[in-house]
Amino acid sequence: MADSSASVARTSPPNTLPVVGKSDTKPTWCPGCGDFGVLAAIEMAVKRLQLPSHNVVVVSGIGCSSNLPHFLSSYGFHGIHGRALPVAEGIRWANHGLTVLATGGDGDGFGIGAGHFVHTMRRNVDLTYVTMDNQIYGLTTGQASPTSMMGQKTKSTPEGVIEMPIDPIALALAAGATYVARGFSGDVKHLADLVTNGIRHHGFSFVDVFSPCVPYNKINTFDFFRQRVYKLEASGHDPSNLSLAFQKALEWGDKIPIGLFYQVERPTYEDLEEVLSAGPLAQQPAGLAGHDAILDEFQ
Repeated sequence: MADSSASVARTSPPNTLPVVGKSDTKPTWCPGCGDFGVLAAIEMAVKRLQLPSHNVVVVSGIGCSSNLPHFLSSYGFHGIHGRALPVAEGIRWANHGLTVLATGGDGDGFGIGAGHFVHTMRRNVDLTYVTMDNQIYGLTTGQASPTSMMGQKTKSTPEGVIEMPIDPIALALAAGATYVARGFSGDVKHLADLVTNGIRHHGFSFVDVFSPCVPYNKINTFDFFRQRVYKLEASGHDPSNLSLAFQKALEWGDKIPIGLFYQVERPTYEDLEEVLSAGPLAQQPAGLAGHDAILDEFQ
């Protein structure tokens, strides 16, 4: 059963409290960057859910996309490269009454952060992870990333990429994520729906976003995706069917699916951890009675 305090925080905050919106910090992304669309979608999602600012934490790693916590009026934690998810996990376990979102890019999440990505999903930690997948290292001006297509010429692969790209959707399905979706930053409304439902979902929610890098990826552009993406919802896809979700995850070519691939209800890490059954750790007694005597032993 979901923790009641988490449920209240997610769905019915007091109307007197300020809800999450834009912060006073202005985005510094390149003009035309797909991350603007992702920021707009996340802002739409949290406003729809009327999440109070003091009950939301946005965590990120390193990269252009990882600047996102600065631009929302919630708590934020800007961590180190590839470490957004372990920080987000720690925040959830310290206070699972909070709504926790993690944001990052394909290099941050599927390169140095790939191990954390897999283990957070298998634990089914109740948080939402949004990745801005531009298939390039944008912050460092155009090297190949884990999702760059084979043959793609970049600063680090002048003769073309010779490695198979990671498929984030298939990886999420195999690792145990219980809400797996893909959006496109060129369709903000659809993306906002996916993020909203991901936050509502009780379990690990993964939303991978095609978020074109205008200066450094001249292949996977807004036009590239507009000509190819189609919505799973409009095709009659059954998101409860794991085998079908895998089939759709492997589609890449003239047609590329976006939308909800898979969703299932399963106990979360927080549900199964007995220490958290008494409520958020941040609100439990510290249990340090007699600590002065203990400290005296080390003098």
